[in-house]
Amino acid sequence: MFFQTAGIEVSPFIPPLVAFVISFCTSMGGVSGAFLLLPFQVSFLGYTNPSVSSTNQVFNIVAIPSGVYRFWKEGRMVWPLTAIIIAGTLPGVFIGAYVRIAYLPDPQNFQLFVGLILLYMGVKMVIDRLRKPADNDKSCVNKSFQEMQNKQKEDLDRGDESKSLKVKVTHFSLKRLSYVFYGETFSISFWSLFTLSFIIGIVGGTYGIGGGAIIAPFLITSFGLPVYTVAGPALMGTFVTSVAGVAFYHILALFFPEMSIAPDWFLGFLFGIGGMVGIYCGARCQKFVPSTAIKWMLAIIIISIGIKYIYGFFI
Repeated sequence: MFFQTAGIEVSPFIPPLVAFVISFCTSMGGVSGAFLLLPFQVSFLGYTNPSVSSTNQVFNIVAIPSGVYRFWKEGRMVWPLTAIIIAGTLPGVFIGAYVRIAYLPDPQNFQLFVGLILLYMGVKMVIDRLRKPADNDKSCVNKSFQEMQNKQKEDLDRGDESKSLKVKVTHFSLKRLSYVFYGETFSISFWSLFTLSFIIGIVGGTYGIGGGAIIAPFLITSFGLPVYTVAGPALMGTFVTSVAGVAFYHILALFFPEMSIAPDWFLGFLFGIGGMVGIYCGARCQKFVPSTAIKWMLAIIIISIGIKYIYGFFI
């Protein structure tokens, strides 16, 4: 099948299949998989027009709601955290979309930019993980959801109801956000997260991923939040910013008629269908996978693709 906007020819079964596999794995860490779909489109499908970024965001719009629904159903959506992420990344996405069109239209330069961002993310995750003290494994941050579920059942049998596996927000203001998960309190500075979200929004808008793929690792490593409470807000933030990003790319297309900027909706929809099923299954299966394994998986994938892009720029 030929996709006119993308200017590529590919079987209609390939996009949803690839999206399902990627999203199933990455959604466990709060990442839709868009940051891996973009290299696939550029390197394997030959989709190098600037519109690849907006097409990637169409994938997010179609795919993400199923995963958010799953996390909400299980009581693991930290809505104030979601609100801060959206408030910070949304204006950044608009700036990033303009940067992509005005300063990074060349595919080779864009690949170097993507490679450096991915390599930084992956190395940071590895360094943080290696520096973790051994006794941190006693915290819910590094336990599997299944372990916590089994321990909670034992506690309930003894009449101890303190370790709930549903998030409870205890404080939210323009200074701090605090919430309890599995009997542990997690606190984060409002303005630190807002500033980080804004910067990540610019990068995510340029890359065409909405920012969630970058902010999730930061929340896990720099802020020490458990992956089981980060995944839902990160995905929801990516969804909202992707909607705004696609709309903005359409507006930019009016001012740059000589360039392919608006998304290839049908290709994005095909990716999205596979991603929708993959994200839902990943969100459902996340609680059976140790958080340490999820972090290492994300780090290895991110570093591998980052190195590949940087290497490709210099050869």
